[in-house]
Amino acid sequence: MERSGKPHPLTIPSDANLPHRDVDAPAPGETIASHYRYCFGCGVDHDSGLHITFTALEGLAVSAVFELTGDHQGAPGIAHGGLLGLALDEALGATNALIRVPAVTAHLEVSYRMPVPIGSKVFITAQIDAQRGRKVWASAVGRLNAIDGPTAVVGGSLFMQVPIEHFTTHGRPEDIALAAQDQHVLNHVASLDVAP
Repeated sequence: MERSGKPHPLTIPSDANLPHRDVDAPAPGETIASHYRYCFGCGVDHDSGLHITFTALEGLAVSAVFELTGDHQGAPGIAHGGLLGLALDEALGATNALIRVPAVTAHLEVSYRMPVPIGSKVFITAQIDAQRGRKVWASAVGRLNAIDGPTAVVGGSLFMQVPIEHFTTHGRPEDIALAAQDQHVLNHVASLDVAP
């Protein structure tokens, strides 16, 4: 992935390797479904969320796109930087669907290259760069208004693979109970390798 000549923002150990794409991962061109319909980043039923969508690419990469609305302002008419970081985190996290393991963000680094006006679309390409044990490193580039538009934001993350119990133990009980009855969530969990 082109990262404007910059190295990965996080240090990747020399003994980390590129993992293999899981044989049951979404095929290139296939949509990667939201993990939870009320997620602020990718949930389809969150009223003011980003409604970011993901598509599997070749190898260990995904693309994502979303449009910034008035609900996403920081300074007047400009996207809130935290929301752009959230969008990168979502796209980076979606790469874990390609190796089919549940994971959480352990560290996220974001660099902002230009202001992003409200009403703009942001196109993100994210990829897994390495894995060592339960740790997965990924990087992403967000471009303004086109897949080859000017670079607006770049970042990298470290994910830690976790068992599904991580979410059921730490989530709010009423939300866990609601999710346990949601076929969309159950389908997502069934698509994962839950024994990292």
